[in-house]
Amino acid sequence: MPKGYWIARVDVRDSEGYKEYIAASKLAFDRFGAKFLARGGAHELAEGPGRARNVVIEFESLAIAHDCYHSPEYQRAVAIRQKVADGEIVLVEGA
Repeated sequence: MPKGYWIARVDVRDSEGYKEYIAASKLAFDRFGAKFLARGGAHELAEGPGRARNVVIEFESLAIAHDCYHSPEYQRAVAIRQKVADGEIVLVEGA
């Protein structure tokens, strides 16, 4: 079965508030077996408009990635994140 991934690109406006998001989102990530492949760090902007923070998270399947994003635990974290950061998240199926 192909893995599922979240690809997130984020600009954090309030780093203290973002810490609250990280703590809140951990509940969902632990529940759904998220594996962080990239979490911030150095990056090279090769094309298009970039964001300061780039995250890639692996799940056992796209369905599990979907269930994590739409879970009550993660949706509580989303409410925090949207107050302190701008960004995009896309869920994709991998190889």
